[in-house]
Amino acid sequence: MVPTDLILAGATLVLALAIDRAIGDPHSPYHPVALLGRFISLWGRPSRYPPVFQRAAGIFFWLVTVCFFALPFFLFGRYVPWLVYLIDAPFLLKCCFAWRSLEEHAQEVVAALKNGIDAGREQVGLMVSRDTACLDPEHIRSAAYESVAENLTDSIISPLFYFSLLSPFGFGLAGAAGFRAANTMDAMLGYRDERARIGWCPARMDDILNYLPARITTLYLLAWFATQGTFGAAWRTMRRDGKKRPGFNGGIVMAAMAGGCGIRFEKPGVYSLGDGGRSLEEGGPAIIRAVRVVTLAFAATAASTLILLAWLIQ
Repeated sequence: MVPTDLILAGATLVLALAIDRAIGDPHSPYHPVALLGRFISLWGRPSRYPPVFQRAAGIFFWLVTVCFFALPFFLFGRYVPWLVYLIDAPFLLKCCFAWRSLEEHAQEVVAALKNGIDAGREQVGLMVSRDTACLDPEHIRSAAYESVAENLTDSIISPLFYFSLLSPFGFGLAGAAGFRAANTMDAMLGYRDERARIGWCPARMDDILNYLPARITTLYLLAWFATQGTFGAAWRTMRRDGKKRPGFNGGIVMAAMAGGCGIRFEKPGVYSLGDGGRSLEEGGPAIIRAVRVVTLAFAATAASTLILLAWLIQ
């Protein structure tokens, strides 16, 4: 890795964020992640395999899918001229994360609620897998903003983390793409239903890959809430409620967000995170603001680190 490559990686990260804010996620069946989803759907049907082979199939096709999706990104990063890389790499990296669209989905739920509770339930059902038929307006907002808080790690920080971590070794784009493939498989298959066996590997690998990014995200959230005077509430809520949600990554981020913003995330009958000093109608914008601050702060840190590393090794 030469210094120029690290400078290009830092510039790519910054430009990718700018592209995301400018255009969001184009709704196209030819978007790389849409194509990825169709590929996963081909092999991810449990009925295709006898139960005894489903876990093995999940492991095998997890490896195939990660390699299949990451390979074009790796070849592009390895062999194209630097000017082509600078122009096109930000668009490829942008395909691996979703920042603006994450906010837009939550805002669409809030807007739908103004047209009635049924419209709100229908819209939030596009974001979450829970049964929305009996949700009241506060729980509809909770489902939407929970998705935003959890996906701050999954959809933003983690792909940027793996891009930054692996760029010094020449695998930045491939790392981001590999994570996006792994996370998409978990989103499609990681459920405790008929997909439990075939989704076992995707779910476990997603937990492993998100372990460090989730804790980095939480540290950035705590730092932000310290500037807002709510560090104590965020810390206490994270320690108290961080393990209430299934899994060991999403809960700590969501609990820190709930405590710092003074709201409550609640999935009826499953978990309740935070004390709920104010409603989500009032506190929702604070969640969006925290996501923006953490995204920009992490990106600035990562890009600066890559450029500093380039300066040190020249």
